[in-house]
Amino acid sequence: MVDDFDYELPEELIAQEPAEPRDASRLMVLERATGRVEHRVFRDLAEILQPGDCLVLNDTRVRPARLTGHRPGGGRAELLLLRPLREDVWEVLGRPARRLRQGVRLLFGGPGAEEAQLEAEVLANRGEGLLEVRFLYRGDWERLLDELGQVPLPPYIRKPLRDPERYQTVYAREPGSAAAPTAGLHFTAELLERLRGRGVLQATVTLHVGVDTFRPVLEREVEAHRMHSEFFQLGEQAVETIRRAREQGGRVVAVGTTVVRTLESAAASDGSLRPGGGWTDLFIYPGYRWRVVDALVTNFHLPRSTLLMLVAAFAGRERILAAYREAVRRRYRFFSFGDAMLIL
Repeated sequence: MVDDFDYELPEELIAQEPAEPRDASRLMVLERATGRVEHRVFRDLAEILQPGDCLVLNDTRVRPARLTGHRPGGGRAELLLLRPLREDVWEVLGRPARRLRQGVRLLFGGPGAEEAQLEAEVLANRGEGLLEVRFLYRGDWERLLDELGQVPLPPYIRKPLRDPERYQTVYAREPGSAAAPTAGLHFTAELLERLRGRGVLQATVTLHVGVDTFRPVLEREVEAHRMHSEFFQLGEQAVETIRRAREQGGRVVAVGTTVVRTLESAAASDGSLRPGGGWTDLFIYPGYRWRVVDALVTNFHLPRSTLLMLVAAFAGRERILAAYREAVRRRYRFFSFGDAMLIL
């Protein structure tokens, strides 16, 4: 039951701004086997991980994917780009969804159709805010996005972000996400260098975060929920680095649920990995048989979310909920800009 993944969270514990510096976040360390909990600081990761472990990072970069415009007759509208479907046609989340019916046109960057820098036509409204939209424009698409778009912050963050780069990881390279892989926001270049100096291997994968970051689980039964597909890429170098770590007895340490879904989607039944890419709708919840991941760096997730279900599948529902109660009691900061957890 989805209700089994609920917990009480005081609203004031939802972080509204990132820690400064990044690696000053608190870090809860949870041992799966015993349930033992230790309270550290994120930069202590360089002391906790062992030589030969392999840290796997998601190098996706958040697009300036939030577009604010209006309908020609008036009325504000907002689109959040999720993924391209074909040339100039995108899947988006739209608001106000009930007014964005098939055939509706939206204008961005100008008061009227002649002045607008970008125009959008709704081709289909699939419900729950999901739209298929065709964009009409002149010039370069990426330049227009940079000019007209904003980096989308989750709806529970109400404080304006002074520096948009703080919603990007320091190793973000591949544009395509609608949200940041937030477990990686805690890393600094200096911490990554310290980890390398300690002999911790590092590998990068790509998964572009999509609509399931924003969609609530509406079904009563966990198994009835269907994940939205997200694009991932696993390169030869990452496969080789992970293979070398495993052969030497090192642990595969996934930084975030997006890395978990990438590695577990790409794994064969025996746990071996091959380079490649594609779309994954893998939904991980308790009962899942793990193939690749040995340890997980993650944030504290929303109640009743697929992300909470994934970490519960990794550490056990009771262990995770007990750890979350401890985090609330000790006033940890939650969600995207919040503190972190290392599950070993």
